[in-house]
Amino acid sequence: MPSGASRPFAQASPRAVPDTVIPAAGALPWRRRRGVLEVAMVHRPRYDDWAWAKGKLEPAEAWPVAAVREVLEETGFHVRLGRTLPTSDYSLQDQSGQPTTKQCRYWAAEVVGGDGALMNEIDEVAWLEVNAAAARLSYPRDLDQLHSLERADRAGALTTWALVIVRHARSRSRSSWPDADPLRPLNARGRERAEALVPILAAYGVSRVATSPSVRCLDTVLPYAVAAGVRARLKSGLSEEGFAERPERAPYHLTRLLERGNAVVVCSHGPVLPVLLEQLALIADPEGTDENDENDENDENDENTARTSLTKAAHSGMGKGEVLVAHLVGTGVQARVVDVERHPSP
Repeated sequence: MPSGASRPFAQASPRAVPDTVIPAAGALPWRRRRGVLEVAMVHRPRYDDWAWAKGKLEPAEAWPVAAVREVLEETGFHVRLGRTLPTSDYSLQDQSGQPTTKQCRYWAAEVVGGDGALMNEIDEVAWLEVNAAAARLSYPRDLDQLHSLERADRAGALTTWALVIVRHARSRSRSSWPDADPLRPLNARGRERAEALVPILAAYGVSRVATSPSVRCLDTVLPYAVAAGVRARLKSGLSEEGFAERPERAPYHLTRLLERGNAVVVCSHGPVLPVLLEQLALIADPEGTDENDENDENDENDENTARTSLTKAAHSGMGKGEVLVAHLVGTGVQARVVDVERHPSP
């Protein structure tokens, strides 16, 4: 991929970032002012440039967590992440002067709090309408995220809510557990992953928790429920045993959540998740992501539709502790999935 190229973020399957690539994340906070779409951009006096709020990932930090943190540090705003925007890959020199590549993943984001106090290397934040923002940007590569945001807005697919699917984290093996299987707990790695999910789910503003009552599922999302001050709602239809007895209950629970339209996390088991993912695939956009694929030499965009991403996840399975975020517009029978992202467990 050439220097400064952008490509779609949404992936049909998770991929690791090479060690030679510097990972970074950011977001485009947006709002409407007198009915006009505006985006927030930042000025760095050190470089005298205008760009999007972004920064490098800290060790072991998840991409969406880094995006939210960087926006707070550079704009003073707490944001909730929405749909993904094109990823930017560009060349630069590392601290030793050697050439390397920085990969920055972006999201659309809505401000949910903060006082706007600047804390980190930024001296000005500007809210500008799209044309003015395009004219002020210092780097042509940053236009890709802006144009994607504008296209989503024109398509009525910018205001989204997140339905997050999580497979329970790693647990004690069945062979080593002497008690009933629903009581089987997480192991040490699973407990670590459960804690790591707290800031990831917070990044999407999850306000509702629905889970299988099995201990390994409940304990995967319980740390987030406690941190967010919400009740973990136990749904027997999401358990392996409940699904085997009454398989229609799992899609029923998902239908009810689609009717509510609140950001929600659903935690369940490997045998149950394909039914939920296929149900979401039926209401997912069949078209490619709106990010222009002319910059994508491998034509990855053909595989990056929301529908194919969900279908592949259903067929190949989700890893233990993996997070799949479906971004939806509308509720009930009007609900449709417009974007999908996956975050595997390390």
